[in-house]
Amino acid sequence: MNTSLKHQIALSLFPRIGSVSSRKLVAYLGSVKALFEVSGREISQIPGIGKHLMRTIVEQRNEVLERAEQEIQFIEKHQVKTFFYLDPHYPRRLAQCDDAPVILFMKGDVDLNQPRIISVVGTRNASENGRQMTFELMKGLKENGVNALVVSGLAYGIDVAAHKAALKVGLPTLGVIGHGLDKMYPADHASVAREMITQHGGLLTDFPTRMKIDPGNFIRRNRIVAGLADCTIVVESAIKGGALVTADIANSYNRDVFAFPGRTSDQYSKGCNQLIKNNKAALIEDALDLIRYMGWESGSFPIQAPLLLELSDTEKTIISILKASEVTTTDSIAREAKLSVQMTNTVLLDLEFKGVVKSLPGNRFKLLFIPQW
Repeated sequence: MNTSLKHQIALSLFPRIGSVSSRKLVAYLGSVKALFEVSGREISQIPGIGKHLMRTIVEQRNEVLERAEQEIQFIEKHQVKTFFYLDPHYPRRLAQCDDAPVILFMKGDVDLNQPRIISVVGTRNASENGRQMTFELMKGLKENGVNALVVSGLAYGIDVAAHKAALKVGLPTLGVIGHGLDKMYPADHASVAREMITQHGGLLTDFPTRMKIDPGNFIRRNRIVAGLADCTIVVESAIKGGALVTADIANSYNRDVFAFPGRTSDQYSKGCNQLIKNNKAALIEDALDLIRYMGWESGSFPIQAPLLLELSDTEKTIISILKASEVTTTDSIAREAKLSVQMTNTVLLDLEFKGVVKSLPGNRFKLLFIPQW
């Protein structure tokens, strides 16, 4: 049995210990395995962990390890992929979020780090117009060469409409579920889920198997829906609802949020209109609006042959980062380049003057061409 994976899964199973505290424990102790070996006294000395959490850990260690062994049996039997937050293949966008899960479980064959990922959310009471807008969005992306991964929650309404539309036009799609991979809720969507898995998409969750269906879990999974994507699109929503919660989370992650406007008299347009009115979402009417906002007009970078630019090592590093990510924020560039945000902004401005990069809404940048050096 994979003992490393067993400890990683067990870490996520401690009751009342969230992902932030879990990462703190691992950071101070130096490894996941150490958490199951050190004394309670050593654990209680970690800042922010107190005696109550220490007792929970010490008393539950054997139980969560046994439970993790059972989970590994399910994983091996059903070919489930796992992503631990310290692994290089953990979703890089989600890794930037402070409350990202320590471990994820996925069924399917989909790249969670592909260049373009969008989340599409909305009301469970989708209108025919809402479903049609969702389909036209997917169709427009595909027709314009934007082969984005479409993420949603596989719930009734706009969620499942987004998955179905993506499948119909040939875009990969991922359902983030609020329970383990041993069940499907709602059961009506099991056939859609199977098709998603076979069509280079999949199902993703941070919940282990044998979990009860709990309404709170579906709110909790919204942070994954928002965190996995470059942007979140709200198609239809009432003045309150899970879609607006996801939009708020996306805003807190400094991700772009878009919304389709609707008539002021329509109940399930009021949430979208409110987002736009309060500057929490940009108004879009079709896929071309989204493509322009995100700077996805071109899928490739031309190499400029005639002009040989003199570039500093720092400029070359930033160009390499943009080449890999296509479009990314100043903060993300600064983190990857190990530079201050101020220095990163200065270098980006120089590159913009040289015509190498273009600034986009939301403090983002894209590479216009790959210069020779």
